Amino acid sequence: MDPPGITPIFLALTSGRPAKVQKKMAFQAVCVAFGVIAVFGVVGQQILDYLHVSTQALMIAGGLLLLLVALDLLTGKTDEPKQTKDVNVALVPLGMPLLAGPGAIVQVILAVQHASAAEQVSVWAAILAIHVVLFLAMRFSLLIIRVIKDGGVVLVTRLAGMMLSAIAVQQIVNGVTQIIRGG
Repeated sequence: MDPPGITPIFLALTSGRPAKVQKKMAFQAVCVAFGVIAVFGVVGQQILDYLHVSTQALMIAGGLLLLLVALDLLTGKTDEPKQTKDVNVALVPLGMPLLAGPGAIVQVILAVQHASAAEQVSVWAAILAIHVVLFLAMRFSLLIIRVIKDGGVVLVTRLAGMMLSAIAVQQIVNGVTQIIRGG
């Protein structure tokens, strides 16, 4: 989870919407991310075991999904389809997989599994704190739009797509490397 890094992606995915809607989307995205992280923190390993999915496979799948989102940002296809203009991007891709992505899910599963009873409080406090910081980063990123205008949003969108594609590829590489190493 990367509060400064989500700013350009949030701006790119919510551009063209009224500020009030963008603020609502920031809150919704954080709520979705927190819900996903909380569920996986509590029963994540059981879900993966039931589905016979390894954490490495989750990382690779998430990387591929992020790559698709990144390619849309790079090519500008997020603006083209009219039927998706009303889709709430706060849920997908912002809430999941950008905020509550496979990397965050895997880390939360591992942190909760390896924490003692006393450390559980710290783990959950950290999870709550990062979500508050994510909301504040997205909420106040709307001030940036006033400065960069529409041309800047297009530039930020392409830059976000490029950076997101690099993150996606790295996530795929990490998953494949872990599979090759056997763990």
